[in-house]
Amino acid sequence: MPHEANPSRLPWPSFTAADPGLPAGDAAAVFDCQSCGACCAYSADWPRFSTEEDAQLERIPEKFVSADLSGMRCEGARCSALTGEVGKHTSCGIHDLRPDVCRACMPGGEDCLMARAAHGLAVS
Repeated sequence: MPHEANPSRLPWPSFTAADPGLPAGDAAAVFDCQSCGACCAYSADWPRFSTEEDAQLERIPEKFVSADLSGMRCEGARCSALTGEVGKHTSCGIHDLRPDVCRACMPGGEDCLMARAAHGLAVS
């Protein structure tokens, strides 16, 4: 589902990004992860481990890892590492340690827009 992205590009939780398909300066094109969090509360099947090295996975606190060790532990569709209220103010409790699938979801990208739409948040 998430697309490949450069993980060094704009760190979450303080970044915003403009949708490249919209004109520069269009205020509606800016997505702020700290006032959203929809991608982290979209699906319990999404935050799965797939391309991480063992050393990377070992750094994620056990309390945030699912019982079957396949991904992040979720409470319903919401990642257990997400704090705050979706659509208002959120942050990732393990931002620096987050798995690759989380790093790949870019603000304004296809996955971001899909998650925002599922939560009834503006997509443009």
